[in-house]
Amino acid sequence: MKALFIILFASAFLVSASAFFITAESSVLKYENDLSKENEADKETVLGEEDEEIDEETIEENEDHHEVFIPIRMETPEAVRSVYMTSCYAGSLSLRNSLIGLIERTELNSIVIDIKDYTGMISFKSEHPDLAKAYATHCPVRDMRELVYELNEKGIYVIGRITVFQDNYLANKRPDLAVLRESDRKVWMDNKGISFTDPSAKEVWDYHVLLSKESYDLGFDELNFDYIRFPSDGPMNDIYFPHSKDRRKADVMEEFFSYLHTELKDVGIVTSADFFGMTTSAKNDLGIGQVWEKALPYFDFICPMIYPSHYPFGFKGLGNPNENLYQVVKWSLDDAIERTIATTTIFKTMGSERVGTSTPAIYTKEVFEKERIRPWIQGFRYGGPYTAEDVRLQIQAVYSAGLHSWMLWDPSNRYTPAALEPAS
Repeated sequence: MKALFIILFASAFLVSASAFFITAESSVLKYENDLSKENEADKETVLGEEDEEIDEETIEENEDHHEVFIPIRMETPEAVRSVYMTSCYAGSLSLRNSLIGLIERTELNSIVIDIKDYTGMISFKSEHPDLAKAYATHCPVRDMRELVYELNEKGIYVIGRITVFQDNYLANKRPDLAVLRESDRKVWMDNKGISFTDPSAKEVWDYHVLLSKESYDLGFDELNFDYIRFPSDGPMNDIYFPHSKDRRKADVMEEFFSYLHTELKDVGIVTSADFFGMTTSAKNDLGIGQVWEKALPYFDFICPMIYPSHYPFGFKGLGNPNENLYQVVKWSLDDAIERTIATTTIFKTMGSERVGTSTPAIYTKEVFEKERIRPWIQGFRYGGPYTAEDVRLQIQAVYSAGLHSWMLWDPSNRYTPAALEPAS
């Protein structure tokens, strides 16, 4: 009787919520397009030419030093409180030192540094021939090993961010691995001129396994995987996936998650996955292949990007999300927790079994601790200034949801010290 009630309730919920989730799926395009425009605008101002020239010369001199830095390997803090730092900042002594100083003066204890961003270029120099070719020509971090070691010495937990399928370099160097245009089988580009590799291409999987292992050997304490999804904006009516073809996107992504986990689990790498914010509430894959339950078994942490400014107007009955920061964050995390600790799901995952025979189908699910959830919160200006009070409201919402970890995102690296508690 209890199982029948659950099934009937789930069916009713899906019908009543269908209109909302159609809106949610279409909002992916706006979310990613708007956020990328913001990121690009900030990137143009992140590093002045004078600073870049002076600091790069200083780092070049350090390359002649042959001191051996054996990775320290910090344990993951019980409560991760992190900020994001671009490779441009990491490659500049003065800029990165200002951000390190902010961490030392406040409650922050962790940092996320770009290893590979949307360009596909790798910020540190690799000895492996397949990776060495992708060494960044703009904003490299010539002393990455030393930087990670220095941060660990200061007690700072270091997370390396790897953008996976959004990859201009690899898609254009290897068109056979890329998402293509249906019309002429040339490399497809989104509205920002960025290309993707096909998420089903196993060579792309192996490329990122290799990069992950090299990054871990360099000393990173954790690896954070971003853009682990299908493209969402651009000429979607002229797109062709030579490897995925007509396969279900959510199944492709689940197979990638499983493969990545299998290849890295014996190395000892702590992993985290960035997910589109609406995945905590959506009852479909939002057209990008991301389903919350399909990722849970394969990463140590799932990081929903719950930036209020990029939620649709009217989310959960709210008006302007920028005027309801606390509620957007709190309710999104409430949904994430409910789905994480649940024993059943409407999604069929690898190894799950169907419960009963009614429609819609319900499947068994492994229970995970809510601490597996570590959200990204908004520190960048969009839809408003996002003041210290606005950032603090989001942090409080995280705590009210019963979670303790958060990561603060601003692609310009311009964080507001007043939003952070002083170091204890």
